[in-house]
Amino acid sequence: MELVIENLNKTYSNGVQALKDVTLTIYQGMFGLLGPNGAGKSTLMRTLATLQEADSGTITFGDIDVLTQKEEVRKILGYLPQEFGVYPKVDAETMLSHLAVLKGITDKGQRKSRVDSLLQKTNLWQVRNKNLGSYSGGMKQRFGIAQALLADPRLIIVDEPTAGLDPAERNRFLNLLSEIGENTIVILSTHIVDDVKELCTNMAIINNGQMLYKGRPGDAIAELEGRVWTKRIQKSELEEYRKNFTLVSERLLAGTPEIHVLSDTRPDSSFEMIPVGLEDVYFAQIANAAKQEGVDLNGRK
Repeated sequence: MELVIENLNKTYSNGVQALKDVTLTIYQGMFGLLGPNGAGKSTLMRTLATLQEADSGTITFGDIDVLTQKEEVRKILGYLPQEFGVYPKVDAETMLSHLAVLKGITDKGQRKSRVDSLLQKTNLWQVRNKNLGSYSGGMKQRFGIAQALLADPRLIIVDEPTAGLDPAERNRFLNLLSEIGENTIVILSTHIVDDVKELCTNMAIINNGQMLYKGRPGDAIAELEGRVWTKRIQKSELEEYRKNFTLVSERLLAGTPEIHVLSDTRPDSSFEMIPVGLEDVYFAQIANAAKQEGVDLNGRK
């Protein structure tokens, strides 16, 4: 089963073009959608989840037209939005059972079996009788995945699922997603590069509503291998390097800037080649797009 997106466009009433001719094919397994905040990720996810309309373009999932057959999509969809609210004074077991009824699981025995199974799967069984308001951020996210899996979906969308989680909860959540992704399409929309690096066999990078890269993380890394160089400089030199080189990233280490530069050859003898990571791929794509638009990494003209 494939999810095929072709020439998708969306412009909001304030004039912001959130999606610009987006074309993408997503196959079974974990798929990572990377992009900075405001890149268009949530707009695309909400459109796939039938929560908002596109201006033009098509989306098909097998023989389902996602943009016109919304009820058919919702039958096979599991969705965990970026902002997932819970009823704080209701326990997890009761809430999940109620949501199962709304999903069409009306047989009491079948519903109890499904709810119990998901509480076990998401490691919430021991706290199933606690009110959701007492849950930690990670526990709420795992409950969110449980509700998304109620109808045994063939398409699962999770939007920024690990933002704000501590390292232990993040690992639990990613392990759970990885297990789910073995038998269905799971789209992971995030700005956290490590989430995609650790989980996804295929990925795309989006910025300002446009697709900058589509492919495998390993292939993206291989394309940059031998072309990323690093150097520590003085703060007073930073502006000069921004003007004269393609900066992939810049960060402060103990108060001193360290820059990563994209170049086919060694810029000069003071630079050292470094092993390329997915973070370099991500920043290189964003930097190249910014350069074409005449702005720097910080969005300045």
